[in-house]
Amino acid sequence: MFGRRRREETPAAAVEEAAREPVRESGPWDSAEPHPERERVDLGGLRVPVGPGFEIQLNLAGDRIVGAVVLAGESALQVQAFAAPKRNGIWDDVRAELAAAVKSAGGTAEERQGPFGAELAAKVPGEGGPQPVRYLGVDGPRWFLRAAISGRAALDAEAAGILEDVVRDIVVVRGDEPMPPHESIELRLPPEARQAMDRQAEAPDLNPFKRGPEIAELR
Repeated sequence: MFGRRRREETPAAAVEEAAREPVRESGPWDSAEPHPERERVDLGGLRVPVGPGFEIQLNLAGDRIVGAVVLAGESALQVQAFAAPKRNGIWDDVRAELAAAVKSAGGTAEERQGPFGAELAAKVPGEGGPQPVRYLGVDGPRWFLRAAISGRAALDAEAAGILEDVVRDIVVVRGDEPMPPHESIELRLPPEARQAMDRQAEAPDLNPFKRGPEIAELR
């Protein structure tokens, strides 16, 4: 009796607000599920949070954006989103493939548990010797988010905190179009960045030694 009375007295607006509240404490989030509102850079398939203490750059392959990089001090976080099957995640397979690739290149990779579940603690051959990298993966509804933490944060839990929080607040926009598993979800420049590049391209260039427009940082 008391429970029914409380429901009847609950204003409709409060019910709607409760329905919009996230059912999980943190992400990564799917664009279709309720998630906290905050400032994010809209890259099409990814919405990456913006905040003090770090900057966002883009990974380019020719004219194509293939990922986003978050730089925080001596650490970096690279994130990419891929299509995945409707019912099954792909992180188990991707993790095994990553471990095999690292080892075949002469590095090491060890599976361990982290804040997002199973991850890889790797040492990848690089200039100056092996470089530490943490590979994280999150299976979502018809998408998969892969993240790689390098630099100091790959070994220092305190330094990793800010980058892990970025991963927790990313929103993945899968879209409704059919895509084969493992295909990269399309990313694009934010409108304001595209407009800035167009203005640079249209402006007369009187210095033949000046470098062309580049995407260096998004805030």
